[in-house]
Amino acid sequence: MANVTAAGTVWNCPNYVGELFLVGAGRTPFLNIIGGLTGGGRTASAFAFAVAQPWSLEAAAQPAISESASLTAPDPVTYVRGQDVNTCQIFQKQVSVSYAKQSSTGLVAGLSLAGEVQPVGSERDFQIMAAMRQVALDVDWCFLNGAYQAAADAATPAKTRGIVTACTTNVEDATGAALDKDHIETLLREMADNGAQFGQMVLLCSAFQKQKLSSLYGYAPTDRTVGGLAVQQLVTDFAQIGVVWAPNVPAGTVLVADLAVCAPVFLPVPGKGVLFYEELSKTGAAEKGQIYGQIGLDYGPEEYHGKIVNLATT
Repeated sequence: MANVTAAGTVWNCPNYVGELFLVGAGRTPFLNIIGGLTGGGRTASAFAFAVAQPWSLEAAAQPAISESASLTAPDPVTYVRGQDVNTCQIFQKQVSVSYAKQSSTGLVAGLSLAGEVQPVGSERDFQIMAAMRQVALDVDWCFLNGAYQAAADAATPAKTRGIVTACTTNVEDATGAALDKDHIETLLREMADNGAQFGQMVLLCSAFQKQKLSSLYGYAPTDRTVGGLAVQQLVTDFAQIGVVWAPNVPAGTVLVADLAVCAPVFLPVPGKGVLFYEELSKTGAAEKGQIYGQIGLDYGPEEYHGKIVNLATT
């Protein structure tokens, strides 16, 4: 089953009978829990936008000021702010289905039983739905793993920075070892020391690391008819942390993110919205249209998040 980079025709997109099932890694949990693609979150007025204005205090110390010294004010200290930025990027898909393909709903390939009807009544609608699902999957992947690139000119594609990529302050390197409690405790302690607020915490990981977490933290009472573990939340010294299986997190990485500062950012197209489908001009006997959106991730201060990298995956 291979997708084709071409308009849908009778010959490259056959109809089959049977229930429709999406296979493969199509889940988008990180995108879903921070607001999805429905237009919630922030709205930008340019591709580039600020995600945080970080500033910090000096290390705590005991002043040593005598009465005599206090008669003269000390040298001033100015606390300087910075700015962290990210960018929206373009997500675009074209849908094109020939008139002949749209007409041939009764032409069925493969095996079928008498009286069975293939379930796709409108090939155009199915392809629009599938392309929208693909955009959501791409956005979820970019929000986690995207490598930042600002658009310097019309020929340079803007690329949003993902939250896994953004985490540079709180990083625990497992150096190929299997995930254990010490990795998680060390990361949380490092995050606390660096000022993480632990507002609405969630741990996102691959299927392999999700199973490791359940085996590490799971406790099941004795039961003669029920077995197994599925850890949904970790209770730690700093916060209660939800546990989410997120297929687009790299297999050897565990991400601890503060959802309180995460949101999609949309750059609307005037009169059209933030993510929309529109018809394209016809050049022949096909219905053509495009899905278009300009979307980025606001992850707040990267110091509020953390990650464990280079974990064993077998």
